[in-house]
Amino acid sequence: MTTINPIQRVGFVGLGNMGSPMAGHLAQAGFEMTVADISPGVASKFVALNGGTVAASLSSLGDTVEAVITMLPTGLIVRDVLVGGILEGLAPGSIVIDMSTSNPFDTRVTAEKVEALGISMIDCAVAGGVVFAQNATLSITAGGDTDVLSRCRPLLDTMASEVIHCGAIGAGHAMKALNNFINANALITAFEALSLGKRFGLETETMLKAMTAAATGRNNPIDKKVRPLVADSNFTTGMALAFLSKDVRIAAEMAENLKCFAPIVKQCANLWADAADRFGATSDQIEVARLWLKDI
Repeated sequence: MTTINPIQRVGFVGLGNMGSPMAGHLAQAGFEMTVADISPGVASKFVALNGGTVAASLSSLGDTVEAVITMLPTGLIVRDVLVGGILEGLAPGSIVIDMSTSNPFDTRVTAEKVEALGISMIDCAVAGGVVFAQNATLSITAGGDTDVLSRCRPLLDTMASEVIHCGAIGAGHAMKALNNFINANALITAFEALSLGKRFGLETETMLKAMTAAATGRNNPIDKKVRPLVADSNFTTGMALAFLSKDVRIAAEMAENLKCFAPIVKQCANLWADAADRFGATSDQIEVARLWLKDI
C-alpha cells in the first residue's frame, strides 16, 4: 500500500483582503508558505507578519511547493498565472487549488492544461466574506477528484468551517455562483417589495416584520442586510458591489452556455451590473438598494 505524505509546502498567490488572512491561517498552522502577489510589497509585508518566503518568480514558486492555492479576481487570470509561470516549476503529482470565484467552464479548460502535465487540480470556492476569512470560518464548495480533495482537507479545514464536495472539476465554482445568484436575487426582490409596499401605503417596519415571519429562512438577506440598512443608512456588509455582480454574471453565463431557460438570472445580472456602473464597483453590495431607495 502506497503511503502519501501530507502536504507541507504550500504556495499562495493572491494576498488581497480574503487571501491574506487565509494564507495567514495556513502559516500559523505550521505549513511552509511561499507567497506571491502582483502588488508591490504585499508579499513582503505578509512574510514579515506571518513568516514564510516571498517567491522570486511564479515559476520558482512552483519549484518549492507541493500545492499551490490561487485567490485571484477571475478564472482567466488564474489560467494566465498558472500557464505563464507556476506550471513551469510544479512537479508532476503536485496540486493546484483554485479558491477564486471563477467561471466553471474556464476552470474546466484550465484543469485540462494542468492535468496534461500530471498535476492535479481542484476548485474550492469560498463564501462568507472577509470576516469569515479572518475567523477561519469560511464555507467552501469544492469540485474535483475525491482523493485529491481528501489530501487537501488539512489545508482547507485550516481556513474553513465547512467543505462541501459538489462534484467534478468546476462544480465548486458553479455552486458558488448559483448560491450568490440566490442571495443576490433575494436581496433585490426584498427591496422591490418594500418599494411597492411603501407606494401602497404600508409602513416599512410593518413590512419587515411580516416578511420576517413569512419569508425568512437561513441566510435570507432580509434580516442580515435589509433590516440593518433600514435601521442605519450607513450599514455596510463588507463585500464590494462588483464582486456580487460578477458572481451573478457567472451564473448568467452558465445559463447561456448550457442553453437553459433562465430569464430571472439574466435580469438579475443586468440589475446588479447597472448598480455597479451607477454607484461604483468598489462600493458595498448594499448600495444596490439605491435602485429602489427613493421609494423605501
